[in-house]
Amino acid sequence: MKNIALVLLFFSAALSSCSKEGNKNVIKTDGDGTVLADNGKVDENISYNTDVNGKKMVRTNYVYKATDGSQVKVIFDYEPGTSDVEISSNGKTFKLDKIKSDGQVTTYKKGDMKATVKGDSLILHQGKNIIELVKSKL
Repeated sequence: MKNIALVLLFFSAALSSCSKEGNKNVIKTDGDGTVLADNGKVDENISYNTDVNGKKMVRTNYVYKATDGSQVKVIFDYEPGTSDVEISSNGKTFKLDKIKSDGQVTTYKKGDMKATVKGDSLILHQGKNIIELVKSKL
């Protein structure tokens, strides 16, 4: 009898803590799982990997090249509740959060570092330094 009372208490507490508004951090998608930009249009800067069952995965890895020839690893992550980019070079990794997107240009920022992505280009701003990167073709 105690176990049944504990189970009922747990479920009633769980139900009362649920919000009817839902999770506002979930990324907006259209019917086929394509990530939408903040303006409701398809975000052109996102490429998808598709598994054998046709399911789209929205964590993508790229190699970008700087104008001096150095390579930078960039990971775009579009999981429910998060949307960020990880930029790795010379043993250092910077993780920037998405702040806005209009479907053609997506901007990420954390602290004094900002990344702007448009098509195959990624421009990093850190203080007065500007680094232009282009997606590497394999």
